[in-house]
Amino acid sequence: MGGGNPQEKREQRERDSMRSSQQHIIESVNGWLADGQPVWVCTILKTWGSSPRPIGAMLACNSAGELVGSLSGGCIEEDFLEQLRDGSLKARYDAEGGPFVIEYGVTEAEQARLKLPCGGQLHVLLEYVEPSPENRGVFAALVQALQSHSKVSRRVDLVTGALSVYSLETSSVADEVETAEAASESGAAPVELDEGVMLHRLSPVYRLLLLGAGDVARYVAEMAIALEYEVTLCDPRPNYLDHWSVSGVEISASLPDDLVRAKFSNPYSGIVALAHDPRVDDMALMEALKTDAFYVGAMGSERTSAARRERLPELGLSEAEIATLHAPIGFQIGSKTPAEIAIAVMAEITAVRHGRRG
Repeated sequence: MGGGNPQEKREQRERDSMRSSQQHIIESVNGWLADGQPVWVCTILKTWGSSPRPIGAMLACNSAGELVGSLSGGCIEEDFLEQLRDGSLKARYDAEGGPFVIEYGVTEAEQARLKLPCGGQLHVLLEYVEPSPENRGVFAALVQALQSHSKVSRRVDLVTGALSVYSLETSSVADEVETAEAASESGAAPVELDEGVMLHRLSPVYRLLLLGAGDVARYVAEMAIALEYEVTLCDPRPNYLDHWSVSGVEISASLPDDLVRAKFSNPYSGIVALAHDPRVDDMALMEALKTDAFYVGAMGSERTSAARRERLPELGLSEAEIATLHAPIGFQIGSKTPAEIAIAVMAEITAVRHGRRG
């Protein structure tokens, strides 16, 4: 059985319930299984029309009725909990002898009852995961892979419910980083069904490295935290970090290029130069533009950005590498204040992450 103060664990899970990323859901399931609790795991397999959540989205629920993740705006979750309380879910699972699919929104009446968007339908796979040593081992391995930003899928036998881990580390980077959000753009499915097996691609939490402790970085950090990024603020300049603080943000005075190499070189990472100081920004960019980071950008005017592009070849960067730089950063929305600039920056980062270049 897992240790820890029950009140602290309950408060942590309340915080986790507000987070919908796959990594946080897998971590919650892992914790519940480690505590000896069975867990319901729900995964969206198919959608038609307008749907509130994409294919691959997840919801998990423990024996106490604690939820993490989401399938809709709330009505499907309420329906799920009602069936959980009256025992019909477990009865159906026992009758089926394994995982089963619930089809939501098949009729107009049900769409209205569940408040689904017009024409919206969902097929949701429900699994009842016992806290067996085998299942605990599978979810522990998934957590380890996701926390190390490795490519991994969850494999489910749709007949028996048996679970296993499918590593994607042998695939190429170009084939990787397919999340539920980007799947429609790239053609790679977050969920694959084949001969009685579901393969569910999982996405780790994305990381964002911000360079330069200033007001824009503060607002970008707050928005990125709300969007479930792991955020690090780096500024090696003396005294700049003395009065900079945002809850949930890791702060580092390391050299930017060292930090990029150590933690922000994979396709789940973004690097944003906000220092307005070439000693900080260019030091990070000369390393970041050589990585597989999904986004690398630098704040500055058109003139500043042009001057930067002229300097970067002197740092050993090729034309192709420099061409991947987003500069000036952010969508052109007429932003003037730090908060407005942060909105423009995070909008562009979100678009790039979803496969849209803006």
